[in-house]
Amino acid sequence: MLKNVAAALLLASSLPALAQSPATPPAAPSTAAAAPAAPPKLIVAISVDQFSADLFSEYRQYYTGGLRRLTEQGIVFPRGYQAHAATETCPGHSTILTGSRPSRTGIIANSWYDLTAARADKLVYCAEDETQPGTSSANYQASPVHLKVPTLGGRMKAANPATRVVSVAGKDRAAIMMGGSTADQVWWLGGPQGYVSYKGVATPPLVAKVNEVMAQRLAQPNPGFELPPQCAAKDFPVKAGSLTVGTGRFAREAGDYKAFRVSPEQDAMTLAFAAAAIENMALGRQAQTDIISIGLSATDYIGHAYGTEGTESCIQVDRLDRELGAFFDRLDKDGLDYAVVLTADHGGHDLPERHRLNAMPMEQRVDAALMPKALSAAIAQKTGITGNTLIWGDGPAGDLYFDRGLTAAQRAKVEAATLVLLRAHPQVQTVFTKAEIAATPSPSGPPESWSLIQEARASFDPQRSGDLLLLLKPRVMSIPEAAVMGYVATHGSPWDTDRRVPILFWRKGLTHFEQPLGVETVDILPTLAALIKLPVAKDQIDGRCLDLIAGDGDSCAAQ
Repeated sequence: MLKNVAAALLLASSLPALAQSPATPPAAPSTAAAAPAAPPKLIVAISVDQFSADLFSEYRQYYTGGLRRLTEQGIVFPRGYQAHAATETCPGHSTILTGSRPSRTGIIANSWYDLTAARADKLVYCAEDETQPGTSSANYQASPVHLKVPTLGGRMKAANPATRVVSVAGKDRAAIMMGGSTADQVWWLGGPQGYVSYKGVATPPLVAKVNEVMAQRLAQPNPGFELPPQCAAKDFPVKAGSLTVGTGRFAREAGDYKAFRVSPEQDAMTLAFAAAAIENMALGRQAQTDIISIGLSATDYIGHAYGTEGTESCIQVDRLDRELGAFFDRLDKDGLDYAVVLTADHGGHDLPERHRLNAMPMEQRVDAALMPKALSAAIAQKTGITGNTLIWGDGPAGDLYFDRGLTAAQRAKVEAATLVLLRAHPQVQTVFTKAEIAATPSPSGPPESWSLIQEARASFDPQRSGDLLLLLKPRVMSIPEAAVMGYVATHGSPWDTDRRVPILFWRKGLTHFEQPLGVETVDILPTLAALIKLPVAKDQIDGRCLDLIAGDGDSCAAQ
């Protein structure tokens, strides 16, 4: 299926180098031309992990490359929403190309507990098949089995089997959730060995060559990136426990894969792979429309490791802009008729220690007493019910599950005690019971106006969600003082810092406009489906089509 290895290798090796200098700024939009009537030949769907609306707007005036093209020539929705409460990577990616919220996709979190699972490890990773023998949530077999709905690519392929559907990403859960269960090619960065796919999928020559290029690049040290002028004010150290962040340049020793992954180099490689796949598979050059989804994961790794407001994040956004510019220039050079959508799976929040230095003294880290293990022990002491773990959870916020071995009376006692303890805690905003969320109608209307329980309902699956949902107050970072896995910052809250993301569309011939009112990422699928004249029943999705034609005309007419 993948051929023309020499051309693919050239693309994979040259595109990152091409982006070392600023991309040529796009020309200002000229007099508006008629919107193209024919469907594009290729859809390019890009998710930038943890690219919050705040981060997008903070650096918007400095864009010179691909982000400048999208913001100055494209259709801009700066107040997009991952409208649900569980603002994590897997749920967010599950909304982008399905048109459905997590309550419909079934992807309620990155991981959830299934206390009835046959294996000893009851934690289930969103992109695994836990029924496979010998697996665990840490040593899992990647699979799309938990995604309950089709992606846009799946719908396109069902309508026309000739459609090629490709998904590449830095993370497996990004590639899998955007590619769906029927994609032709699904690849993600699996470690120093390069890009991998599902168990049993042979590595085609193109991927082998891309991995060879990556190995060569990884074997060379990286002296780091120059600090762009707009980053100079960010350049001061911040102490977070035993870690110091805020002044990094991404210098890397030869062979240091971790440093490669947590740097702009990762996204450059993924975009190179995507460009090579487009060229190699001749995507967008046949009678039908093809689709490639691209998950750029470095912004998220950097946000977790260094926060969102230091030199590290500033450099990353600058490099991302340049790499996207080079990528789009490559597609233009190849003469492709393509449409782009760029968004994010969630936003993010900077580390409390830097916020405290910058006018936010109320910022704090979560009390370790809210960690599930500590919470379970406290409830056992209060209720006198001992012997088992009473409460299971994947962190100090989100879904909490009660031990399935409890009697009805014991369960009621545990629930009552837990609600009293949590609702009295100064860092807890609210706790909803499963029954309260289930009784709430699915939300509608502007996402910026939703209540917390409506956000919770948008993330709720009756089979997978917990017995309680714990939501922390604003400005409480859900990482305790002892950083988890070296992380200093995270996301996952129901607050707008984590919910708001940009949604940007671009196609040659569309007239630029900006709509500042709130829209949802679930609106992306029906919007793209209308561009390619693919009917989608409204009762099968949660999103609505967004009209991309400025002024008169309606790109949603086909829907």
